[in-house]
Amino acid sequence: MDFTLDEIADFRENHKTQYLSTQYIELLNKRASALALGEEDADMKEMAAEEVAELEAQLTAMFEEMTRITEVSKEEEVLPYGVLLEVRAGAGGDEAALFAQELAMMYITYAKNQGWFTSCEYEQSAGAGGYKEAAFEIIHPDAYSAFQYETGVHRVQRIPATEKAGRIHTSTASVAILPLRKKPIIEISMSDIVMEFSRSGGAGGQNVNKVETAVRLVHTPTGLEVRSQSERSQLKNREKAMSILTAKLESLHNETEAKAHASERKNQIGTGDRSEKIRTYNFPQNRITDHRIKVSWHNIEGIMGEGKLDDVIKSLQDVANGGAIGDAVAD
Repeated sequence: MDFTLDEIADFRENHKTQYLSTQYIELLNKRASALALGEEDADMKEMAAEEVAELEAQLTAMFEEMTRITEVSKEEEVLPYGVLLEVRAGAGGDEAALFAQELAMMYITYAKNQGWFTSCEYEQSAGAGGYKEAAFEIIHPDAYSAFQYETGVHRVQRIPATEKAGRIHTSTASVAILPLRKKPIIEISMSDIVMEFSRSGGAGGQNVNKVETAVRLVHTPTGLEVRSQSERSQLKNREKAMSILTAKLESLHNETEAKAHASERKNQIGTGDRSEKIRTYNFPQNRITDHRIKVSWHNIEGIMGEGKLDDVIKSLQDVANGGAIGDAVAD
């Protein structure tokens, strides 16, 4: 290869390779000196040639290492560093809102058990308790691989506390898992975004209540709307809101693509569409059934109350990676 400064221009601008690029330049200068010495002094030609060969081996190894670091950095930018978890109450009134909150806490408890960072970005409570809708950040590189198959409609069957006749009610809540990335895979024009600021309604002290720190973004072409109010500064909330909006637009794009190529898909886990019914939580029978892979688990209190999702996550990952589907279980 040619050993020139032009070859490492990008490495000199990358903070992860700046130090190595400085060393590379020093080796280039030593190589130039050794070449000049061999040309000027015939007695030193052989020794200079050996030094040049050694320096070129070091230059090649250093160039390969800088290339490797750069490629890893590019992969890290695209790979999700965490997820946005969204839950929304569906059919079933107060019971649906309570179920939505239980689902959210199930995932948050699992994440905390793993030692992952979690934060509530937005919540809208229902009158009788629970969530009409809520959004949480879960930050860890493993979060997306763990939760990526949770998007869809979840259904609960149980006797509500307010049910006097002892009848089993069926309610639903939807879950969406959106990957968060350092570098978006889609482009967003800032001219398509309407930005609004308001006082935060959540906890946070006097600063949050007196200053307009809460941020609301609307993407006009799609009508998608996001809010962020978890941070004390408007700037940080704006950055979070943009990250959330980007994740939503990416998810919308992926759903559209999946539907367009549905006949070509062989993934047994489903389309990742949030309108797809994926799982039923049957309390009277102490059973959780995933309808996509036809597998059931019988530790509903442990799974929902204590976040013991390991078996559920592993079963879905095994099937997604080509494993066998479990035996069918009747509703």
